[in-house]
Amino acid sequence: MNAPHQTEPRDPSDRPARLTVGVVGAGRVGPALARALRQAGHRPVAVSGVSDASRRRAARMLPDVPVVSPAQVMERAELVLLTVPDDALPALVEGLAETGAVRPGQLLVHTSGRYGTSVLDPARRAGALPLALHPAMTFTGTEVDVQRLGGCSFGVTAPEQLRLAAEALVIEMGGEPEWIAEDSRPLYHAALALGANHLVTLVAQSMELLRTAGVEHPDRMLGPLLGAALDNALRSGDAALTGPVARGDAGTVAAHVAELRKHAPATVAGYLAMARTTADRALAQGLLKPELAEDLLDVLADGAEPTAEPEGGER
Repeated sequence: MNAPHQTEPRDPSDRPARLTVGVVGAGRVGPALARALRQAGHRPVAVSGVSDASRRRAARMLPDVPVVSPAQVMERAELVLLTVPDDALPALVEGLAETGAVRPGQLLVHTSGRYGTSVLDPARRAGALPLALHPAMTFTGTEVDVQRLGGCSFGVTAPEQLRLAAEALVIEMGGEPEWIAEDSRPLYHAALALGANHLVTLVAQSMELLRTAGVEHPDRMLGPLLGAALDNALRSGDAALTGPVARGDAGTVAAHVAELRKHAPATVAGYLAMARTTADRALAQGLLKPELAEDLLDVLADGAEPTAEPEGGER
């Protein structure tokens, strides 16, 4: 990491700083990673943030670290974390390279799941050392994020000569490095989004429906159920499928669709899409009997649109 080997003191708080760390983009991720790196002995020296919320977050998570411009972050830090939204990353990298902000030998780390290191090519041509370190974790922007990094998997992509450095940084933050090939990054990120982001939507919809049904504390009802379902799915995959779709209970599914259409029509499309996918997977696993699948799939097809009243009493 371009730092001389030193014997570390027993007390981690007394360890000499090895790299100065900067953060460009004080969203939920950057300050948490910088704080984790500080606990590992590195020294955050600068952070940039545009919104008031970002500045408050930086002050809370990285007290005494000055909030400066992105160019000043680049000037002060040996290791720079680019923690901006995916769509903003290419333009940011190009701008930093074009303005001469990138210094030769500077470690430039982005945390985008979508991109590998090729998005950092403009900075690499200016002499930067490119790393892609994506924590497979959801962030809140609070101190709990640092704790959650313990044992968190990171999707790591880097040039072969920097692989050990990338993996070392992840380990120092408490994470577990998982090597992702450059051309597999979009698929890797899609898989995480499918599991984590869509899960939040499904849980939120489920809680809303339970409240509508009169359940006073839907979170208490769902917590044990969803925890068990997640554990079973991680252990057994499709073999953990249960419920009316996997059983082929077409009448129950039809009742679900009717109620959703009455009380929460915005949820119908999602319910039908997930039910069709569940039916396909249950069939492939032999959980759903083919003779029951036909009626079920008819219900799912008919449920896509409300049955229209025939004109003139005939169809």
